[in-house]
Amino acid sequence: MNDASNSLAIALFSEVLAADQMIRNRLSRVMPKGMEISHFSVLNHLARVGGERSPAQLAQAFHVTRGAMTNTLSKLEWAGYVHIRPDWDDARRKMVTVSPAGRQARDSALSAIAPMITEVVTRIGDDKVRAALPVLRDLRANMEDER
Repeated sequence: MNDASNSLAIALFSEVLAADQMIRNRLSRVMPKGMEISHFSVLNHLARVGGERSPAQLAQAFHVTRGAMTNTLSKLEWAGYVHIRPDWDDARRKMVTVSPAGRQARDSALSAIAPMITEVVTRIGDDKVRAALPVLRDLRANMEDER
């Protein structure tokens, strides 16, 4: 890799990491009390995909360890946001689904964050956001290939 390519790669990752940190900070400030970004992400995923998922499937989807996902799911279950049941086919596994309270918490979080993300997209401009999405998707896909 030449110096120009190396500088370009460093600039790209620096911008992505800085944006990620700022997005997380802003989201944390507008999330409903007690909800963490990881909680919202899992609830949103379960609500979107419908049906049940195992903790291992969720850990894989979020690129986290099973232990980290188990910790998040325990907090969500304690809050009443997910139902966790034994897998009837394999008693060693569990299955997770979003509860009605979890769906309501997810919807409340979406309502809280929507104005903030809409404002940012409006300031950047729809055309620039549309142009950036393929690059960000390619970046994500390439990083997933590296796993």
